[in-house]
Amino acid sequence: MPDFSMQREQMVQRYRRAGYIKSENMIRAMLRVRREEFMEPAYIKHAYMDQPFPIPGDGRQTISAPYMYPVFYEPLELKDGEKVLEVGAGSGYGAALARELVGQAGLVVSVEINAITYRFASANLNRTGYDDVVLVLGDGSLGHPDEAPYDAICITAACPEIPQPLVDQLKVSGRLMAPVGGSHSLFGQDLVLLEKDGKGRLRRSTLMKVSYVPLTGEYGWGRRYRP
Repeated sequence: MPDFSMQREQMVQRYRRAGYIKSENMIRAMLRVRREEFMEPAYIKHAYMDQPFPIPGDGRQTISAPYMYPVFYEPLELKDGEKVLEVGAGSGYGAALARELVGQAGLVVSVEINAITYRFASANLNRTGYDDVVLVLGDGSLGHPDEAPYDAICITAACPEIPQPLVDQLKVSGRLMAPVGGSHSLFGQDLVLLEKDGKGRLRRSTLMKVSYVPLTGEYGWGRRYRP
């Protein structure tokens, strides 16, 4: 495997200047996790380009452009010892970053619905030493009640609306990030931050426009979606 240390450092500097990276915790995480280890071999030389690349699955799955991870994680303000649920494991790169952000005392649970993608993520996480991530093959739109409630939830696919099971599994004072809207939209989806206050009330804010593949599963864009 080539040494991408310089490209990784340049990426972090670039994202600091652009305002994507705001915290020292995020800097450390992005310097520690080697994105090239989560890429398909054909794309490894492009690991630090600002764009998504295909990963194994049904033809729609990608590893997101690297700047999208701080775009999601900085508003979630992940802290040492927190419990995080990721919906859509993809390559496993996001789960590895989250694992760095919450530290040894924290827990990351990642749910992947596609069996081929699940195996790819599992191999990547195990090979790179993140084998303590709880990786689940299943419908992420239903969450993972076994480890609920979660301090933070990150949904990495476009939802028709934020799935109610995930809202229910969010801890009081927790934060949730999700792209909301159709993947067919010319302008993409709204990146929504949902915060549950100390009394369980929800506060919703839209941060920016993004473009993600559609969420599948019971609360996704399939025939089983219940508005």
